Amino acid sequence: MVKGLCTGLLAACVLTACSSPEPPIEVALQVIPASMVRYQLPGNSAVVEEHVAAFSIMQRQVSQAEYALCVEDAVCAPLDKGKRGYAADLPATGLSWLDAQAYATWLSQRSGQTYRLPHYAEWQLAAAEAYVQDAAIVDNPDNPAQRWLQEYEREARRGPPSQTLQEFAEQTRNSLGLLNVGGNVWEWTQTCFGPPGLMAANGVCGIRIAAGRHPSALSDFIRDPIAGACSVGTPPAHLGLRLVLEN
Repeated sequence: MVKGLCTGLLAACVLTACSSPEPPIEVALQVIPASMVRYQLPGNSAVVEEHVAAFSIMQRQVSQAEYALCVEDAVCAPLDKGKRGYAADLPATGLSWLDAQAYATWLSQRSGQTYRLPHYAEWQLAAAEAYVQDAAIVDNPDNPAQRWLQEYEREARRGPPSQTLQEFAEQTRNSLGLLNVGGNVWEWTQTCFGPPGLMAANGVCGIRIAAGRHPSALSDFIRDPIAGACSVGTPPAHLGLRLVLEN
């Protein structure tokens, strides 16, 4: 009788794959109130004024440990050697825009909610005082080179960012509740580099805006913005991600 009971339990275990539900990924979100933002993207003479609706965004960047879970599930691609880590208190870096998209897809499937990359305007609003608005650069049709000289001078004044990753720490929290925003990790956005409406016209965008101390335009497959990219202005120190919860 005991043998039969054990056999029955084993059969039931096989039928259910003897698996327990995957533990949920805890995501700390911050609600950002609606507001107006004003910005100028690299290589674009137009200053954009945009109303941003209220939204919820991750309080911190995706950690190394969290990205590693996505790799274990064979949804995200392994990072390059030297960028792989498992720390829960350090941001995952060395990510391309395509990597960031894959993670958003994985987290959405894992959580049953829809996560996406923020638009640049959303990121700027959430960055609050960590975002420094530079004076707009005005194009001179008689001398187009002036734009690039102005952008170069602006980047030179900022100085190079540190390469040392910052832990998620309370002292890095901004006035809206976000950690480590505007530091040395640039965060991928959905925003396409080019004239407004470019992506809507053909559905394709190979260059995206990474948000940080300044907006940076990078190819969507780039993981190393210093060695492997041709970016506008001073390249980002690191590339990571922070996601928005879609309502």
